[in-house]
Amino acid sequence: MTVERRQVVVIGAGPSGSIAAALLRRRGRDVLVLERQAFPRFSIGESLLVHCLDFVAEAGMLEAVDAAGFQYKNGAAFAHSASYSDYDFSQRFTPGRPSTYQVLRAKFDKLLADGAEKQGVEIRYRVEIVDIGTREGRRTLTARAASGEVTTIEADFVLDASGFGRTLPRLLDLEVPSDFPVRQALVTHVTDHIPEGAFDRNKVRVVVHPRHHDVWYWLIPLADGRSSVGIVAEPKFIERYPGPPEQQLRTLLAEEQGLTSLLVDAEWDTPVRQIAGYSANVKTMHGPGFALLGNAAEFLDPVFSSGITIAMRSASTAVDVLDRQLRGERVDWQSEFEVPLRRGVDCFRAYVDAWYDGRFQKIVFHERQPEELKRMICSVLAGYAWDERNPFVTQARARLDTLAKLCA
Repeated sequence: MTVERRQVVVIGAGPSGSIAAALLRRRGRDVLVLERQAFPRFSIGESLLVHCLDFVAEAGMLEAVDAAGFQYKNGAAFAHSASYSDYDFSQRFTPGRPSTYQVLRAKFDKLLADGAEKQGVEIRYRVEIVDIGTREGRRTLTARAASGEVTTIEADFVLDASGFGRTLPRLLDLEVPSDFPVRQALVTHVTDHIPEGAFDRNKVRVVVHPRHHDVWYWLIPLADGRSSVGIVAEPKFIERYPGPPEQQLRTLLAEEQGLTSLLVDAEWDTPVRQIAGYSANVKTMHGPGFALLGNAAEFLDPVFSSGITIAMRSASTAVDVLDRQLRGERVDWQSEFEVPLRRGVDCFRAYVDAWYDGRFQKIVFHERQPEELKRMICSVLAGYAWDERNPFVTQARARLDTLAKLCA
């Protein structure tokens, strides 16, 4: 069995793994990325928040992303029957770039991975981590390639960016049940054939089911006349609808008049996928010789598209701590990585809770939203859930609760 020594191993070449690897390489670190799948590959999470691009820029990849031809996105729109409200990212409390993109993840993720490789990162695809151990204070990974070849890799540190694969949480028994109810998503991509001007393609559209406030649809316009379409509900709700996933999604879409009208001419040219039980949590985000990034540690819910933002933020934060540790400095992963990261995660959690219990919907569909408060909420919707100058970040639950009562 071959034994290889590396400074840092990153598990996963998705957005958090590629960003982390590029940032480490820009600091002169030796980085090896091991990815279980071959790229490009399908993934959901197509609607980026503005804050994502701050980390793309930090990793030296913004120029490539800007030139890639992705769908421009300047905000978010919400609809419920005849009610409609939208948020313009340029009109937010936190300063910065006014817009972002809605992306085909297969193309976007490969672009980031290729960008990391161009900066000197080594990426090996179709390699699975099957075991982890410790030897003389260093982490040892047992990696199995698609060819069947098994390699042992010793690393000073391991960053787990494996997303829903959750490699280290499984191998190190770190998983704990999420406190969110189990929900299921049905998702596909369509050639939408939506007439020009029929709706705002520059915004993700989140639509509440006409009779069930905890069931919602998304319509994410992509480039070249395509869209991502999906629905999220508890599995027992979706089980009421007979047939395979495509039949279920079509039937559910037919219950929402606005989406039915927009997608009347859509070509269903991609299989409908179902994803269930995606919310996740862990006992700890770090330990001796490792840290967990993004969805490998915790995933909340897709309603506010927070997943990639949390993933990239975790990558940037972890790299800052790890680089100092590798220089011989004394660091505290709990206070310098997990605690600050969880502040933003907990802010997003407050908004997700408020969405499903109806409080946020009372706010977003209120006819007279105070402009300054709307700007503060818009900052969170743009991804700035760590801006401690914003009271709708630092006091998210209390502020949302008070505002919802006022709106009611």
